[in-house]
Parts: sequence; C-alpha cells; structure tokens
Amino acid sequence: MSEQLHSHQPITTAADQVFVDLRRAIVEGDIEQGSKISEPELAKRFGVSRATLRDALNRLEACNLVERKANVGCRVVALTPERLIEVYQVRAALEGLACRLAAENMADEEIASLKGLLNKHLNEQRVKEGESYYQEAGDLDFHYRIIKGSKNEHLFNLLYNDLYQLIRMYRVQMGMTGPRVSKAFDEHLAIINAIDNRDGELAELLMKRHISYSMNNIENKFNAAHSG
Repeated sequence: MSEQLHSHQPITTAADQVFVDLRRAIVEGDIEQGSKISEPELAKRFGVSRATLRDALNRLEACNLVERKANVGCRVVALTPERLIEVYQVRAALEGLACRLAAENMADEEIASLKGLLNKHLNEQRVKEGESYYQEAGDLDFHYRIIKGSKNEHLFNLLYNDLYQLIRMYRVQMGMTGPRVSKAFDEHLAIINAIDNRDGELAELLMKRHISYSMNNIENKFNAAHSG
C-alpha cells in the first residue's frame, strides 16, 4: 500500500515523496534509531537536492522522528523506556477518548468494515500462529481507523500528526511479536465489539487497558535487552 502524507493529502511533490520514504525507513528500522543523519548521503540515496531533503527532515522533526541538537546535528530519535512511558501515557488518554467518540460517531458500515479488517488480520498466518502482528499504516491499521472514526479533527491531528509515527516506531520495532500477538488481537476484537454496542465507556476503558498492556510488553523487552 502506498502511504499517504496523512489522511487528506496525497503525495504531490518530491519533498512529499522523500518525507514519506524516510518516515517509513525510520519507523521500520531501516535507518537505525539513534543514528546520526548524513544529509549528503541521504540526498544521494533518495536522489533529491539537499534543500528538498532538509524540508523532509524538518517535517520528520515535527512528527518526533528526528531531533536536532546543538553541536551534534540531526539524529534519528532513540527509542527509550522513559520516552515510551511518556508517549504511551498520552496515547492511552487520547486513544481512549477516540474510542468513546467512535462509539458515538462511527457509522454502522465503518464498524462492519473495521470488523472485516480484523478478520483479514486474523487470517494472516503469522497472526494465527502468534508469530507477529504487523499492521500497515493508515487505513490498514486498526488504531488509525478508530482515531478517524472519532470524527474529531483536533483529536485526529494530535494523534496522527504529532504521535502516530513515533508510536508506530515502538509498535513495529518492539511490540508486534511473541505471546502478545494473540492477546492484542483479542483486545482489538473486544474494543470493536464495545464500539458496535455503542458502549463508549467500555470502549474507552478497554483501549486504555490495551495500550497499557502494550506499553508493559515493550518495557519488558527493553529490560530483557539490557539485562541480557
């Protein structure tokens, strides 16, 4: 699936394209977390001018995937337990609210479509076998569809423009494997059932709990990596 800039904007310029390609490379770990960014190298790799690349890096900084520091230059953000906790605390509160609103505002067809997406996820062999649960970005991502289903533009912008890619980075690189896979899938199912029953209070509670479990799972992986 070709990624869009975000829900309303297709890719139209070279700067848009390099932004999306770089964003994917960072989120999926092709460009290593914490690594220093070499502008000449990346400009050459993506076949764009330094000015175009710089524009893309500014946008990546705005969505928290790269950071600039005096005397150090530009680096890919490093995934740390401290940052994980801060981001996931905000995520739980905002996505919980998105669930509550989705229970009020999602159309029946949107809910049916989201149930269909979950069935598609389940039928992927890796999910069935509890091996991994990788979701593409945008409309193929359960969380994105619920955020969109809240029908609250400000909430969408807060979650999608500011936090979504950094959250995806944690999910893709650290979260979507092992015993957590089938549990995460079952939690998604319970959330969409609560939304389908128009029980906003339950949907909010289940989403907060789901994100808290995911955070604990990733935190345990950090701990295991550092003790091993």
